[in-house]
Amino acid sequence: MLLEVKQIEKSFEKDVPVVQKATFDVKENEIVALLGPSGCGKTTTLRMISGFEHTDAGEVWLDGVLLSSDRVHLQPQKRGIGFVFQDYALFPHMSALDNVAFGLTNLPKYKRSVFAEEVLCRTGMGEHKHKSPAELSGGQQQRVALARAIAPEPKLVLLDEPFSNLDAMLRESTRKEVRSILKKAGMSAILVTHDQEEALSFADRIAVMNEGTIEQIGTPEEVYYQPKTRFVAQFLGRTNIFEAEVYDSDMINTQIGCLKLNCKTRGQVTCSIRPEHLTISKPNGSTLGCTKGIVVAREFRGHDITYHVECNGKRFIVHTDNRVLFDQFDEVVVRPLEPAVVLESKNKPHRLIG
Repeated sequence: MLLEVKQIEKSFEKDVPVVQKATFDVKENEIVALLGPSGCGKTTTLRMISGFEHTDAGEVWLDGVLLSSDRVHLQPQKRGIGFVFQDYALFPHMSALDNVAFGLTNLPKYKRSVFAEEVLCRTGMGEHKHKSPAELSGGQQQRVALARAIAPEPKLVLLDEPFSNLDAMLRESTRKEVRSILKKAGMSAILVTHDQEEALSFADRIAVMNEGTIEQIGTPEEVYYQPKTRFVAQFLGRTNIFEAEVYDSDMINTQIGCLKLNCKTRGQVTCSIRPEHLTISKPNGSTLGCTKGIVVAREFRGHDITYHVECNGKRFIVHTDNRVLFDQFDEVVVRPLEPAVVLESKNKPHRLIG
C-alpha cells in the first residue's frame, strides 16, 4: 500500500470537528477521489496528507514512512508529495520552464532546465516553455502546474479542485489529459472535488465525504450503483428514495407497487433506486394490477428523456432513452428494471438476514 490514512482528525474550533476519523488508502498507480460538498473536510484532509496542516489525531503513512501523528510531523517539502493547487499558484514572473525547474533542487543546476523541458513536453506544453503564466490559457496553466508537481517524481500527487476554474468543454478534455499523464507516469494521485461526474470519470476509487466523515469508499460503479447511505445515494446523482416496514423479505411495498430489494431484510427500511433503473409504459392488458401514474413533467435531453411521474401522491424520476415518448398528463405505469438498494440508516438501523 502506498498511502495509508488512519483515523485522522482535525478541528479548527473547540468541539467543532472538520475531519472525523477519516480512514482510507491509496495503492500504487491508483487515482482516488475525495468527493463531497463544500465544507465537508476534503481539502483539510488533503492538507493534512501534504503536511500543510497538523493532524489532531490519527496517522498518515507514505510508503512505510510515518508522516504525521500526535508526535510526528514531517515538513511538506520532505514528504515526497506533489501538490496542484486550485488556483495553480504559478510564479507570475517566471516562464513555464522556470516554474517547472524551480522545484528540481535534487538535480544539478545545469540539468534542471533540460529535465523541466522534458516534463513540459510530456504534458503537451513544450512549445510554450518560454511563455509566462499570463500568456497561457487556463488549461495550459493547469498543465504547467501539473508538470511542476510531477517533475520531482513524487510518490504521490495531490490535486485540489484542479479543474474548477475551467469552462465545461475544457474541463472535460483537460481531465482526460491529466489522467492519461498520471497513468503513463505511473503515479498515484488524490483528487479533491465536489463534482460527481468528475470523480466518476477520473478516479479508480472514490471516497465520499460528508460532514467530516467518509461514508463510503469504492469503485465508481460501486458507489453509484450500490450506495450504502442515503447521503451517498443522493449526492452521486438523482435517485428515488422509499421508506417502509419490511418483514423478513427482499420485497418492499411502495407507491409504484412492489419492488424487489438487493438483499433480504427486516424492520424500517430506506432504499434507493436510480431513475435509469425504472421505465414507463402505456397501461394495457399486460399491466393489469400495476400502479398507474401521471406524467407531470418531462425534460428532453437529446440522447435520453427524464420524466417526473406522480403515483399515489408521490413524485418519481424516470430516465428513459429518447424512443420512450410520452407527453405531460399522459397516464403511464412505472416498472422497475433492477432491484432497489437497501441503505444504512443512522437513526433506524436494519438487520440483514442470511
